[in-house]
Amino acid sequence: MIGMAGMDSGRPSICPSLLYADAKAAIKQLTEAFGFTELSVYEGEDGSVMHAELVQGNGAVMLGSKGRGGRFDEAMKNAGPCGVYVVVDDVDAHHRRAVDHGAEILMPPTDQDYGSRDYMARDAEGNIWSFGTYAPEIQG
Repeated sequence: MIGMAGMDSGRPSICPSLLYADAKAAIKQLTEAFGFTELSVYEGEDGSVMHAELVQGNGAVMLGSKGRGGRFDEAMKNAGPCGVYVVVDDVDAHHRRAVDHGAEILMPPTDQDYGSRDYMARDAEGNIWSFGTYAPEIQG
Protein backbone atom coordinates (compact mmCIF):
# COMPACT_ATOMS: atom_id res chain seq x y z
CA MET A 1 0.00 0.00 0.00
CA ILE A 2 1.29 3.47 -0.92
CA GLY A 3 1.47 5.56 2.26
CA MET A 4 -0.28 8.89 2.55
CA ALA A 5 1.39 11.76 4.38
CA GLY A 6 0.40 11.79 8.05
CA MET A 7 -1.34 14.44 10.08
CA ASP A 8 1.39 14.41 12.73
CA SER A 9 3.39 17.09 10.90
CA GLY A 10 0.89 19.91 11.60
CA ARG A 11 -0.13 20.02 7.95
CA PRO A 12 -3.41 18.67 6.57
CA SER A 13 -3.19 15.70 4.24
CA ILE A 14 -6.36 16.52 2.28
CA CYS A 15 -7.27 20.01 1.01
CA PRO A 16 -10.48 20.40 -1.00
CA SER A 17 -9.88 22.78 -3.92
CA LEU A 18 -12.78 24.94 -5.10
CA LEU A 19 -13.24 27.49 -7.88
CA TYR A 20 -15.73 30.33 -7.53
CA ALA A 21 -17.16 32.90 -9.92
CA ASP A 22 -16.58 35.44 -7.11
CA ALA A 23 -13.72 34.03 -5.03
CA LYS A 24 -13.39 37.20 -2.94
CA ALA A 25 -17.04 36.92 -1.87
CA ALA A 26 -16.47 33.21 -1.11
CA ILE A 27 -13.47 34.05 1.09
CA LYS A 28 -15.56 36.67 2.88
CA GLN A 29 -18.38 34.19 3.52
CA LEU A 30 -16.09 31.33 4.53
CA THR A 31 -14.19 33.52 7.00
CA GLU A 32 -17.06 35.60 8.31
CA ALA A 33 -19.99 33.18 8.24
CA PHE A 34 -18.23 29.85 8.68
CA GLY A 35 -15.26 30.79 10.86
CA PHE A 36 -12.39 29.90 8.52
CA THR A 37 -9.12 31.79 8.98
CA GLU A 38 -7.40 33.30 5.95
CA LEU A 39 -3.91 31.80 5.72
CA SER A 40 -2.93 33.27 2.34
CA VAL A 41 -4.47 34.92 -0.72
CA TYR A 42 -2.58 35.47 -3.98
CA GLU A 43 -4.21 37.74 -6.54
CA GLY A 44 -3.52 38.14 -10.24
CA GLU A 45 -2.91 41.52 -11.83
CA ASP A 46 -6.62 41.67 -12.74
CA GLY A 47 -7.65 41.15 -9.10
CA SER A 48 -8.73 37.55 -9.56
CA VAL A 49 -7.81 35.12 -6.80
CA MET A 50 -5.09 32.90 -8.23
CA HIS A 51 -4.80 30.84 -5.04
CA ALA A 52 -6.06 31.14 -1.48
CA GLU A 53 -5.72 28.93 1.57
CA LEU A 54 -8.24 29.05 4.40
CA VAL A 55 -7.91 26.98 7.56
CA GLN A 56 -10.37 25.56 10.04
CA GLY A 57 -8.97 23.55 12.93
CA ASN A 58 -6.35 21.19 11.48
CA GLY A 59 -7.89 21.26 8.00
CA ALA A 60 -7.60 23.59 5.06
CA VAL A 61 -9.37 24.45 1.84
CA MET A 62 -7.70 25.86 -1.27
CA LEU A 63 -9.69 28.07 -3.61
CA GLY A 64 -9.43 30.45 -6.53
CA SER A 65 -11.32 32.34 -9.19
CA LYS A 66 -12.95 30.55 -12.11
CA GLY A 67 -11.51 31.51 -15.48
CA ARG A 68 -8.02 32.37 -14.19
CA GLY A 69 -6.33 29.90 -16.54
CA GLY A 70 -4.01 26.99 -15.90
CA ARG A 71 -4.39 23.21 -15.96
CA PHE A 72 -6.62 22.99 -12.87
CA ASP A 73 -9.00 25.72 -14.10
CA GLU A 74 -9.24 23.98 -17.50
CA ALA A 75 -9.82 20.56 -15.92
CA MET A 76 -12.58 21.93 -13.65
CA LYS A 77 -14.62 23.43 -16.53
CA ASN A 78 -16.74 20.30 -17.00
CA ALA A 79 -15.94 18.59 -13.72
CA GLY A 80 -18.01 17.73 -10.71
CA PRO A 81 -18.67 20.28 -7.99
CA CYS A 82 -15.12 20.35 -6.58
CA GLY A 83 -11.58 19.16 -6.80
CA VAL A 84 -9.63 17.65 -3.93
CA TYR A 85 -5.89 17.97 -3.28
CA VAL A 86 -4.35 15.12 -1.32
CA VAL A 87 -0.84 15.24 0.11
CA VAL A 88 1.20 12.11 -0.59
CA ASP A 89 4.80 11.23 0.23
CA ASP A 90 5.73 9.60 -3.11
CA VAL A 91 3.94 11.24 -6.04
CA ASP A 92 5.48 8.99 -8.69
CA ALA A 93 4.54 5.76 -6.92
CA HIS A 94 1.04 7.10 -6.27
CA HIS A 95 0.72 8.06 -9.95
CA ARG A 96 1.87 4.59 -11.08
CA ARG A 97 -0.81 3.01 -8.89
CA ALA A 98 -3.49 5.30 -10.37
CA VAL A 99 -2.37 4.47 -13.92
CA ASP A 100 -2.30 0.75 -13.08
CA HIS A 101 -5.93 1.03 -11.97
CA GLY A 102 -7.05 2.84 -15.12
CA ALA A 103 -7.47 6.36 -13.73
CA GLU A 104 -7.78 9.15 -16.30
CA ILE A 105 -4.62 11.21 -15.84
CA LEU A 106 -5.00 14.90 -16.72
CA MET A 107 -1.44 15.93 -15.83
CA PRO A 108 1.47 13.54 -15.17
CA PRO A 109 3.78 14.07 -12.19
CA THR A 110 5.17 17.57 -12.61
CA ASP A 111 7.58 19.67 -10.55
CA GLN A 112 5.81 22.95 -9.77
CA ASP A 113 7.47 26.36 -9.39
CA TYR A 114 6.21 26.58 -5.78
CA GLY A 115 8.21 23.49 -4.78
CA SER A 116 5.60 20.74 -5.03
CA ARG A 117 5.59 17.70 -7.26
CA ASP A 118 2.07 16.69 -8.20
CA TYR A 119 -0.23 15.10 -10.75
CA MET A 120 -3.91 15.45 -11.60
CA ALA A 121 -6.57 12.83 -12.37
CA ARG A 122 -10.32 12.68 -12.98
CA ASP A 123 -12.51 10.20 -11.09
CA ALA A 124 -15.41 8.20 -12.56
CA GLU A 125 -17.89 10.99 -11.73
CA GLY A 126 -15.78 13.74 -13.24
CA ASN A 127 -14.32 15.18 -10.03
CA ILE A 128 -10.72 16.37 -10.19
CA TRP A 129 -8.15 14.91 -7.79
CA SER A 130 -4.67 16.36 -7.40
CA PHE A 131 -1.99 14.45 -5.49
CA GLY A 132 1.23 16.12 -4.47
CA THR A 133 3.89 16.93 -1.94
CA TYR A 134 2.75 20.47 -1.05
CA ALA A 135 0.93 20.98 2.25
CA PRO A 136 0.08 24.38 3.81
CA GLU A 137 1.75 25.03 7.15
CA ILE A 138 -0.94 25.58 9.76
CA GLN A 139 0.15 27.29 12.94
CA GLY A 140 -1.99 26.28 15.90
